[in-house]
Amino acid sequence: MTITDLRKKFIEGSYTPLDAYTDMRKIIDTDDEDINAFIEVFDDARESAVMATLQYEKEGESTPTLLGMPIAIKNNILIKGKKTTAASKMLANYIAPYDATVITRLKEQGALFTGGTNLDEFAMGSSTENSAFGVTKNPIDRTRVPGGSSGGSGAAVAMGASVAALGTDTGGSVRLPASFCGIVGFKPTYGRISRHGLIAMGSSLDQAGTLTNSVRDSELLFDVLKGKDRFDATTIGEDTYPKVQVKEKYRIGIPRDFLQEGMDADVLEVFNANVSQLVSEGHEVVDVSLPLMKRGLAAYYIVMPAEVSSNLARYDGMRYGLRVEGEDLLQEYMKTRAEGFGAEVKRRILLGTYVLSAGYYDAYYGKAENVRTMMRAELNHVYETVDLIMTPTAPTPAFKIGEKSDPLSMYLADIFTVPVNLTGVPAISVPGGTVDRDGVQLPVGIQYIAPHVGDERLFDFGKKVYDEVKGIV
Repeated sequence: MTITDLRKKFIEGSYTPLDAYTDMRKIIDTDDEDINAFIEVFDDARESAVMATLQYEKEGESTPTLLGMPIAIKNNILIKGKKTTAASKMLANYIAPYDATVITRLKEQGALFTGGTNLDEFAMGSSTENSAFGVTKNPIDRTRVPGGSSGGSGAAVAMGASVAALGTDTGGSVRLPASFCGIVGFKPTYGRISRHGLIAMGSSLDQAGTLTNSVRDSELLFDVLKGKDRFDATTIGEDTYPKVQVKEKYRIGIPRDFLQEGMDADVLEVFNANVSQLVSEGHEVVDVSLPLMKRGLAAYYIVMPAEVSSNLARYDGMRYGLRVEGEDLLQEYMKTRAEGFGAEVKRRILLGTYVLSAGYYDAYYGKAENVRTMMRAELNHVYETVDLIMTPTAPTPAFKIGEKSDPLSMYLADIFTVPVNLTGVPAISVPGGTVDRDGVQLPVGIQYIAPHVGDERLFDFGKKVYDEVKGIV
């Protein structure tokens, strides 16, 4: 079901928040021991469901928008009084002392939190295989990954254990699970949703995002979450920039020269079928040139580790989190970080420290930031002639667990998504079709990218090409 479906039933009384919680909890109890979408399931959600049911009986349509809606939360987003682990041994027993701003805004609308979902440790990964709490499996094919780093959130929605979920997206970590799990994943314009209370990975790249069963649900959650926040200086007010206009028909740009980067042939066929469908619906499709997009992956894997190196310096065993005793202060630092961090986190810290070191800063980090600036200019130029840019979300469908043991091959899964985070523009992934792997039909996501603060355009277009086609109202 969608949030819209549930709210209608809740108001009618034909189905209640308690019914929804009970049904979803049954799914978790039956399937999650194997799928491992959740690090922690919140038992107190039942009490919230009971209270929401009583409130609908008394107030009906006047109730808050999200009252009683079962929503899963990625376990790197702080919920006061709950464990927030970032899927790391370093924070395995850390209890959040306050709510993230996104949690505060969901609570104000009556949302019900089903649990904290699994992720790649400190959100570093594309498959949710890098968690200290075990691998998450794709509900569609449990031999395959659900994408990452928000794989637990994607799996929770795909398996029916939550009507929607929050994730974080640093280089595609909401859109990739959406593509692999056959749902909708939305990453907003940088700054339109507060990062306060999100455990930082790459501060100039991170954004909270949504995983839902429809574009309309993504829009509904965005309307609740967006806006200026006094705790986050990077947030932008709704009147800061003129809103990008919506249209009846859109002009879509396709960077054809960029689509040959390691794509599976049948994924490209699905993409081309979606292009043909757009043309048949009256939208105009044109080729565009974005040569710097090819440099995005290289720039991202310099900028992101540099920010990781800085952000994770705080985990030293002195203030909070894991502490391993040593003979002296240096030994405590070294033992704590050696034991607390997993292999992928260590790899990115080392890489980031290297590119920021004396003698290499200008050669690597400085050049990557220059490329980033040039990419923004390139995109702005292209948006003078098109309304949206269209790519596959990923070059492949969900791959087998353990298949990509080489870090470089894993990083290539992000090739179409990381330019969005580098440039700060919004993007959405919607299901575009399926491809056959070992007799299983695996989803393929299609990504649409809008200009800066063009989030509303993505929702308008997404509802036309996905919700309306699927009969979602």
